[in-house]
Amino acid sequence: MSPMPSFLDPQWLISAFGLVGILLIVFAESGLLIGFFLPGDSLLFTTGLLVVDGIYLHQPLWLMCLLVSIAAVLGDQFGYAFGRRFGPALFRRPDSRLFKQGNLTRAQRFFERYGARSIVLARFVPIVRTFTPVVAGASRMRYRQFLIYNVLGGALWACGVTTLGYFLGRVTFVRSNIELILIGIVVVSVIPVAVELLRARRRSRGAAADVR
Repeated sequence: MSPMPSFLDPQWLISAFGLVGILLIVFAESGLLIGFFLPGDSLLFTTGLLVVDGIYLHQPLWLMCLLVSIAAVLGDQFGYAFGRRFGPALFRRPDSRLFKQGNLTRAQRFFERYGARSIVLARFVPIVRTFTPVVAGASRMRYRQFLIYNVLGGALWACGVTTLGYFLGRVTFVRSNIELILIGIVVVSVIPVAVELLRARRRSRGAAADVR
């Protein structure tokens, strides 16, 4: 039995919703603020793995990579447009069950630190991946520049993780321990977020000490 709740279990999601579900989840996690909790990395890895056996998914790898890349790029495009239109108001919005100012602030710091490169780098950092295009839009990043980095980052992430799952899916050990592998992917994915949280806590403690 999978230790993940069914709505976050990649294999259950794929078996229940198929290709359409994959594309919708990738789009939502890439550009909708409420999609930050969705299993992007593990979902793509599992997609590649299931393509090997043709279970639930019957598309060739190249087509799967192309479609997922398009969904990822369109998701970020939506996030950018949303941030450009509503960005300033978002930074004044109070916390709610599905929206935390902390997530937006972390993405803003990430964007300020890496500039245009953050559009590519954020693809490989959960949560930050969802909020960075919104911050880019709110910061009035040039659209042409955003589009170039968006296409590059979306293709690298979608094709890279899906292809990794496809080839590792041929390894007996991986197939025999898929649940542990998926948990490992989730853990590795959240390490950058955890490191940033620790840094932010240290900075706040340092600022408090300076005030004293």
